[in-house]
Amino acid sequence: MILLVAAFLGGNIGLNAQVVNTDTPTEEEFEDEYEDGDEEDEEDEEDEEESAEELSVDEFAVTDEEGNEEVIEFPEAMTYDLDSLLNLYMSKAYLSPGDCEMKNENPTYPKEVYIERLSRIPSVQELTYNDIVQRFIDRYSGRLRYSVSYMLGAANFYIPIFEEALEAYQLPLELKYLPIIESALNPKAVSRAGATGLWQFMLGTGKQYGLEVNSLVDERRDPVKSSYAAARYLRDLYKIFGDWNLVIAAYNCGPENINKAIHRANASKTGQANEAPNKDYWYIYPYLPAETRGYVPAFIAANYIMTYYCEHNICPMTTRLPAQSDTVMVHRDVHLEQIAGVIGTDADLLRSLNPEYRRDIVPGNTKPCAIRMPLADTGKFIDNEDSVYNYRVSELLTKRLVVDVNDDVPTYSRKRGSFSRRSGRYSRRAARNSRRGRATRSRSRGGSSVTIQRGQTLSQIAKRNGTTVAKLRKLNGLKGNNIQAGKKIRVR
Repeated sequence: MILLVAAFLGGNIGLNAQVVNTDTPTEEEFEDEYEDGDEEDEEDEEDEEESAEELSVDEFAVTDEEGNEEVIEFPEAMTYDLDSLLNLYMSKAYLSPGDCEMKNENPTYPKEVYIERLSRIPSVQELTYNDIVQRFIDRYSGRLRYSVSYMLGAANFYIPIFEEALEAYQLPLELKYLPIIESALNPKAVSRAGATGLWQFMLGTGKQYGLEVNSLVDERRDPVKSSYAAARYLRDLYKIFGDWNLVIAAYNCGPENINKAIHRANASKTGQANEAPNKDYWYIYPYLPAETRGYVPAFIAANYIMTYYCEHNICPMTTRLPAQSDTVMVHRDVHLEQIAGVIGTDADLLRSLNPEYRRDIVPGNTKPCAIRMPLADTGKFIDNEDSVYNYRVSELLTKRLVVDVNDDVPTYSRKRGSFSRRSGRYSRRAARNSRRGRATRSRSRGGSSVTIQRGQTLSQIAKRNGTTVAKLRKLNGLKGNNIQAGKKIRVR
């Protein structure tokens, strides 16, 4: 574990997560087998489907003791396609089906068992039980059991990094499972709202916590930098609310929405003397956004399933240690394909080790940038650095620094209506004068004249031609200030 953390923290082990898994069934295949294997569960599922025919697969309904039905949305990460997780480079390179025989049988237990198990998880946060939490546990242990198998394997890459960041800010370590419901441990995850990375930072929040985001770099995708930013954000949220359930809810929908829910839930208490507002998550629950109402239950369920997966016949995918890695600093723009082509490494490996470079371009010209690569390749890069910068440079780095401007001026022939080009000093000057709305000067034996443009006055013409209105009147026999656009007027 410690070695895996060192990979991204400055160290020695490359951090990547993806799966080669031709034998592992997809979630859809699992559902078919599961339905054949357990008739009682199948009947229960059919009953649930009949009671919620109008619901999508991304939500479910619960009914309270008074018969009121409530629709709750699953967090977006609980709807991700398993194949998208298994096709990540890290998954294909370092994860494989587990050694144990994973059965498509999901045992069910009395609720007292779930309550007792949750109580045994060492945590600062309340890991409470209710029917909503149970539905999320059922989702993870049933429909998402193969995604849980992936996440258990990928956790060996990422959880040590999360723990390091949380420990640095003295936060509860159970928060390490927050990215389970945020991104399903997919470092490339992008939500419908644009939240990005393992911790699903929105653009504004990411920048607020020091993550650089521009056209070439998105540090929300960097597992280490985003983990430390998330820890700082969680710390600040706890300073506001002082309750970890509210902190997790605020991480999902923002502190403003939590404050609104607190005020609405406590509106009936307004005016009561010495009555402090109730800030309990489950008290303000009805006033929260739909997805946030399922967010804390999903977090509790994630802690449960990542702890008691064996009790539900879920096998972790086997994890192999990635190759040791190290970083090199570059001070010039370089494309990851340039590095791969010269030192002979896998470009996809470089992409997985450097997920923050969103277009494969490392902007070293902007500021010194770190590139992580296998340890054995760092020496090759240093020895061949000039060759790397020159390799396919015109093909991969296409931004031009200096360009020549085409100075041809298009002109139209009035007689034939044909288009022609002419270049030269006079035509360029004429074009400039035309763009600036200036009168075009023509010379003759007797002096020079200009064509009056629409809106021009005698004083404007005099000023531009270094003369006076009185002289213009004398040269052109004018008695007043009236002049006509399109006519020529002598200025010399």
